[in-house]
Amino acid sequence: MMDFLSGFTVALHPVNLFYCFAGVLLGNIVGVLPGIGAIAAISILLPVTFYLEPTTAVIMLAGVYYGAEYGGSIASILLNLPGTASNAITTLDGYPMAKRGEAGLALLTAQISSLSGGTFGILAMVFLSPLIVKFSLSFGPAEYFATLLLGLVAGSVAVGGSALKGVAMVFIGMLLGSIGLDLNSGVARFDMGYANLLDGLSIVAVAMGLFGIPEVINKLRDDQGDRKPIAISARSMFLAFGKLKSIKFSILRGASVGGILGPLPGAGPTISSFLAYSLERSVGGKKEEFGTGRINGIAAPEAANNAAAQTAFIPTMTLGIPGTPTMAIILGALMIHGIAPGPQLVVDHPDLFWGLVASFWIGNVLLLVLNVPLIGVWARLVAVPRRFLFPVIIALICTGVFGVANSTFDVWAVLLMGVIGAILRFYDYSPAPLLIGFVLGPMLEEHLRRALMISGGDFGYLLGSSTAIAIHCITILIIVLPLLNLLWSRIKRKTENPVAD
Repeated sequence: MMDFLSGFTVALHPVNLFYCFAGVLLGNIVGVLPGIGAIAAISILLPVTFYLEPTTAVIMLAGVYYGAEYGGSIASILLNLPGTASNAITTLDGYPMAKRGEAGLALLTAQISSLSGGTFGILAMVFLSPLIVKFSLSFGPAEYFATLLLGLVAGSVAVGGSALKGVAMVFIGMLLGSIGLDLNSGVARFDMGYANLLDGLSIVAVAMGLFGIPEVINKLRDDQGDRKPIAISARSMFLAFGKLKSIKFSILRGASVGGILGPLPGAGPTISSFLAYSLERSVGGKKEEFGTGRINGIAAPEAANNAAAQTAFIPTMTLGIPGTPTMAIILGALMIHGIAPGPQLVVDHPDLFWGLVASFWIGNVLLLVLNVPLIGVWARLVAVPRRFLFPVIIALICTGVFGVANSTFDVWAVLLMGVIGAILRFYDYSPAPLLIGFVLGPMLEEHLRRALMISGGDFGYLLGSSTAIAIHCITILIIVLPLLNLLWSRIKRKTENPVAD
């Protein structure tokens, strides 16, 4: 707890405080404007962080991430269009409330629930992170290899859809991550004769290409025209404060779900919000009222997605395993600044880690202060026509990636990755496992080679400790459970619909 309190001296430094405010403000705007998404926004802003101190850079990027969760509820309630994927479930009860004149109550519920869920997630991070770090400081190359393999497997099977597609994307990401000079031998790999590829592909180009450009293309293809939002004022939100007594247990249940699922690879805010809504519908009473405009149907998922947004940082910062593509980008930002993710990060850079954790609470309070008085501004912002917004985003992507190394090659790379990302989405291949493979693949190779050098080429060294064996067992369990579930579904289907002889 003392480390957490000392983190406020870092977070309250004027420069860090300014960029925390800038991050949550930009994230809030991104969430309010449906169709951009936190991943695309963080990818676009990644080049800006190169000119900042590592702590300041991560504080700003994190602010964009959880700020988008706050802002996304505004578009969900006023437009029936989720600002982020995790806010989709909020539309079920938020928009009906807005249509019957209770938009102020719905928005206030979302904001109070978001702050409460975020606070729950911060406390979980404060108490759980030191325990994880203490355990993982004993890790050697074999344990790190097992942990990274677990992250890759979890990232491939937990994204939804076909597990085979997820595995394929991870392997492609690992191949892309191996481009460039081999660190041990100095031999160029997969450079195809281009000197620009000797240093490997830029994570900025890969992230922007996979998530920024395809997002724009996808939204333009599915655009159904601009919608006029429901009018709302700050006064109506203030008048609704007295009606929030009934949501305290809904917030607690939702925050608990998000706090537990947030650190799990592949889960994150989206799955947390859907499960929290399902749980609330089961135990909250009056099941038939959910989906018609019930306040508890907003409180639970909004508390869950914000709790998950905070606790998602636990494995990223303490183990170096990104559970979501957003965390992979933040991990990449740390690596660009020369900071190795993992348990040593907390030991060697306590100011960065605890300053980041303290900034979470400051950012959450700033978001509440921003959203309640300025709700009228956000309501007008959602009416910005997409046809004006998207060309600006493409221009920002190209300008940002060029500014990293003043290289036109990187601009062509981001455009190529954008086309590839759009094709992948069209054929229902998630780009998230590809990015996770791109970030974790080189780290996996590094620890594998280090383990084999220590053991003289003995692969048995990878199973030389009980910790490594336990992690490998979890990896196998993650692979086997979906297969068993599929097998059980087929057996059940045949039992229910027997074929006549």
